[in-house]
Parts: sequence; structure tokens; C-alpha cells
Amino acid sequence: MKFIPAIDLKDNNCVRLIQGKEENLTVFNKNPVEQAKFFENNGCERIHIVDLDGAFGRPEINKKTIVDIRKNTNIRIELGGGLKKINDISFWINQGIDFLIIGSLAVKDKDLALHISKKYKNKIYVSLDILGGSVMVKGWLEKSKTSLENIFKIYNNSSVKGFILTDVSRDGTLNGLNIPLIKTVVSKTNKNIIVGGGLSNYSDLEIIKNYSIDNSNLEGIIAGKSFYSGNIEIRKALNLLKSKNKKI
Repeated sequence: MKFIPAIDLKDNNCVRLIQGKEENLTVFNKNPVEQAKFFENNGCERIHIVDLDGAFGRPEINKKTIVDIRKNTNIRIELGGGLKKINDISFWINQGIDFLIIGSLAVKDKDLALHISKKYKNKIYVSLDILGGSVMVKGWLEKSKTSLENIFKIYNNSSVKGFILTDVSRDGTLNGLNIPLIKTVVSKTNKNIIVGGGLSNYSDLEIIKNYSIDNSNLEGIIAGKSFYSGNIEIRKALNLLKSKNKKI
């Protein structure tokens, strides 16, 4: 079970939004490269980078910053935000990004998404951004007409590495994980699942760790505001998740 800290990029700053809304923005670090180095130096296996400007249709703004993070760290990187074309995917694979996350593309052009996942086997995650039971696209601004069930029918037998599940209503709120939603998604696929949205404290980590012991496809938990607000300290979180014992 991986502890995966997040770097959300907007205007080349490390920021956090609440429920994905641009107007609810807090800048936490103006040097994302140093932030990535911090995560690597403190023992994290992977970081979760979201290009928020890319998700909102401005893909060039943070490109150099992401390249600089890659050049200055050896940590594994999963990257999402506005990846809509095969050229986008190829560019980042060639830059050395380990995993890429597709959302709108996976919903709106399944044939291209399946082609990409086959070309880059076990490099692609499909983003499941859920709000009120709907799958959200276009930077969480638009409800899609595609159901979760349909997404699993399309991708469960594909070459995607897994799914990244976010409860949009809880993202950046510190209101706790949506455990019923997580259990529902984990039960519907054998693919790896990484979860985010609402992580608040060590109790949440204990709950998700306990659940992962009996569900090996639960790969990791994304920490954003819970880390930046000081609720969770990285080394303590890593030690908690490494423990194989259930805490009742």
C-alpha cells in the first residue's frame, strides 16, 4: 500500500484546490522541484502530479516545471491533467514520466484510449472522478454520460495499469475518505486502484490500510491537503502503511 503525496501545479506553483475549483486555491510552495525532492528524500516511492492548467485547457504553462521535476529526482511519477492526445502521452513517456493518467480521453474516445494503453502497457491509469454518482470530465467541470459500470466493461480487460479514484466532493476538504465508494470500486475490478479525495488523518490511513490487507488490488492512497496542512507526517504515514497487522 503506497503513500503517494500530491503536487498540484498551477502557474508553476504547488497549490491545493477545494473540490477542484480554481477560485478555492491556496499556494503551498512556489518551488515544486524542491517539493518533489522533499518527498523523495523522505522515503516516498511515488508522487502524484496534476497539471491543473492542463486540465483547464492550458497545457503549456507547467510543462517546463514538470520536466524539471523529472530531471532533478529519481522518484516515480504519475502525471495527469489534460492529456487528450497520443502525442501528449508519447511526449511524457519520452521525458521519463513513469505513469500517465487519462480522464476525459478515456470517457470520450475509448478506441484511442485502448490503443494508447496497448502501446504503453501498464503505463496508463484511467481516472475515475466521481461527483454525486456521476463520472466527471474536463477538469471536473462536466458530468459525463458514461457510468462507472461501463468504464469497467471497457477497461477491465485492457492493458491499463489501473484506476485512480477520486471523490470530487471530498477533495481538499479533509472530510475523510468515502469508504463505501472505495469498496464498491475495488469490488468491480481486478486492476490496481489508487484512491484520493478527503484523506484527513492517521485514522483514515489505518482504515484504508486494513481494507488493503484483504484487497491486494488497492495499490495506494493520495495525500494532498492532509500533508500540506500538517495533519499527516510522511514518515509516520509510511511506517503505518508498511505494517501488515490490522489495528482494530
